[in-house]
Amino acid sequence: MDSYTRRNLLKLSSLGLVPLALDGAGSAQSGDASPQAGIRVHTTAGAQRFGEAPALAWRPESGSLADCITVQPGTTFQNLLGFGAAFTDAACYVVNQLSTESRNELFHELFHPSKMGLNVCRLCMGASDYSTKVYSYDEGGPDPELDRFSIDHDREYIIPVLQSARAVNPNLFLFASPWSPPAWMKVNNSMLGGLMEKKHFAAYAKYFVRFLQAYAEAGIEVNAVTIQNEVDTEQDGRMPASLWGQEYEAGFVAEHLGRALADAQLKTKIWIIDHNYNLWGRAIAELDDPEVNRYVDGVAWHGYLGQPSAMTRVHDAHPEKHMYWTEGGPSIKSPAYATDWAEWGTTFAGILRNWSRCIVSWNLALDENGSPNIGPFDCGGVVTVHSKTKQIAQSGQYWAFAHYSRAARPGAMRMASSGHVEEVSHVAFANPDGTKALVVTNRGQEKQILVRMSGHETAVTLPHDSLSTLTWS
Repeated sequence: MDSYTRRNLLKLSSLGLVPLALDGAGSAQSGDASPQAGIRVHTTAGAQRFGEAPALAWRPESGSLADCITVQPGTTFQNLLGFGAAFTDAACYVVNQLSTESRNELFHELFHPSKMGLNVCRLCMGASDYSTKVYSYDEGGPDPELDRFSIDHDREYIIPVLQSARAVNPNLFLFASPWSPPAWMKVNNSMLGGLMEKKHFAAYAKYFVRFLQAYAEAGIEVNAVTIQNEVDTEQDGRMPASLWGQEYEAGFVAEHLGRALADAQLKTKIWIIDHNYNLWGRAIAELDDPEVNRYVDGVAWHGYLGQPSAMTRVHDAHPEKHMYWTEGGPSIKSPAYATDWAEWGTTFAGILRNWSRCIVSWNLALDENGSPNIGPFDCGGVVTVHSKTKQIAQSGQYWAFAHYSRAARPGAMRMASSGHVEEVSHVAFANPDGTKALVVTNRGQEKQILVRMSGHETAVTLPHDSLSTLTWS
């Protein structure tokens, strides 16, 4: 993506205000249960960060025509995998600079199930644009047998950081994406830009297998892979990248990678596309191929171009496949970097209301300059770690994650919620433990609304530019 589209991610995202119609992939359940207990409320607005507000109580529905959001627990959609961010080489390098005590405190807050509980995170197979240098796992000239293959670069700080995160949250789900094959597999003999040579497909499938096996030997299970970060661009050669045409991606999955994973008895899932919403037609076409379809678990999406409703188009064409949102993060140069939680809350609502099972940010952590960075973009981390003082600052996206990840735990089902209120978006969840939650984002002025469910209602005040999470039994 160019820097303009990255900076304008939030403007391009759907508001997610209109509820989706239930189709065959959802489930309709009769007998909506009446709420039995009070409602806990947490709010981010102004100087307040996920602060607990006075509890609310349910009362019988009044019939008022006031602005209203109605939660429908009898209608459910996708099962949630979770929320998280990317352990890029840069992010791991930055986190590794913290003292053991500071890193432990940060990881407890981010990953522990009693806190934010982030549990779906991304790895880079070799260098991305957010790396300390350009590298792959097989440097040098042609090596089809991968005799030089080594993940030694990752052993210094990437694998130790991953081990620390998994120690805090043993159920951490990890997926890995390459930004480029090794240079010798590409037409331009460089990891910067260019495109893959088809004659190296077999070796590249073996490369994936060796990566997964090496990480497993290091104690890190990788649960899914994508074929290529952003298949539809080579970024003008400005960073590690590779163009993958539709026929190339489909052929690689069907004829090489799927079989290689199966032969190695690896249960790692395969996700295709790993790029923007505007490639929804390509996603459908690839999944229409039965040889691709048999190996693919789902489609990975970025939100820099197009609308999240594209995920619903692909879901409707292939309801047996899952949607995953795998990249999007703040700009370190944005004056609203630390306060744009309502914009991210709205963006997250649009993603979740269009069948995505996860939301995964870009860099987990970077410094105050958005570094280390060998590429052309100006991204910031979910948190910033100051390069000199090591002080940690949270982004607005961090606070949006706090509201969603604490409300919707792994395995939660998205429930239907309806009602149009100006500048308000909303998503409801039913958790495996029986609790329910509603996340409401208000990008407008302060307003009072009603929340209704199963013949009951409660009045909720939504502050200006706010996120509010309501939870109840």
